[in-house]
Amino acid sequence: MNHIPARRSALRQTAACVLAASSLSSLPALAAEPAVLRVSAIPDEAPTELQRKFEPLGKYLSAQTGMKVVFTPVTDYAAVVESLATRKLDLAWLGGFTFVQAKIRTNGTAIPIVQREEDAKFTSKFITANPAIKTLADLKGKSFAFGAPSSTSGSLMPRFFLQQDGINPEKDFKTVAFSGAHDATVAFVAAGKAEAGVLNASVWDKLVESKKVDTSKVRVFATTPPYFDYNWTVRGDLDPALVKKLTDAFLALDPAKPEHKAILELQRAARFVPTQASNYEGIEAAAKSAGLLK
Repeated sequence: MNHIPARRSALRQTAACVLAASSLSSLPALAAEPAVLRVSAIPDEAPTELQRKFEPLGKYLSAQTGMKVVFTPVTDYAAVVESLATRKLDLAWLGGFTFVQAKIRTNGTAIPIVQREEDAKFTSKFITANPAIKTLADLKGKSFAFGAPSSTSGSLMPRFFLQQDGINPEKDFKTVAFSGAHDATVAFVAAGKAEAGVLNASVWDKLVESKKVDTSKVRVFATTPPYFDYNWTVRGDLDPALVKKLTDAFLALDPAKPEHKAILELQRAARFVPTQASNYEGIEAAAKSAGLLK
């Protein structure tokens, strides 16, 4: 009989150990590894360039949010929209048209949080290496290269403005090609694969500054009117506290601080400013006018 209390005590200790072990195993995985912020961008430039541009921004966002930030390049514009809609991405760099597509695909839940100050008055540049091409009217009968089909600045808005000038690319151009990216469009024109093409002004300026285009051969002959373009968009069901952290982090980037200036320069941004879905209503109207949206 004297052994029974001892056995009960041992059983209690064993049960306590099992309960403790069970409690530890049920702790969330976040205790063992940091939460991950999944980020991507429309592939409007080469994947290596997108990675280079994002790396310091990713480190900054990680420091501001306390999360591990993972950037995953994709092969086409549609993949970014679909990944945002299916919750495989948390944050994405979109063009105006891809934001409109994401808004529709997510039933209006995708949220644009910030844009570059420059994106409120964005433009596209028409380029050529053909001395005979001096105006948009001179494009008739010539071969032409757009960027990607879903590109705002490399396809949708230039096409919209061409149509306003009475030019139908499929009817009036000799051939229409899609290079897939802005820098590729310049390469098309420089190599004579197209007599003219169009790309976004920011990439053109960057290529000129880095001497990656011979401006004695390839030149700008027309510029579109301004329109809203790029933004950073989050999926609609992201934690509102995290959305605020991300928004505040972008807005806090200050060109007066050397470490921030380097990030902004890679993003081709003077600074980031708040944005909203209504800014892209003009893009949506242009897409419907072009028959790209119902």
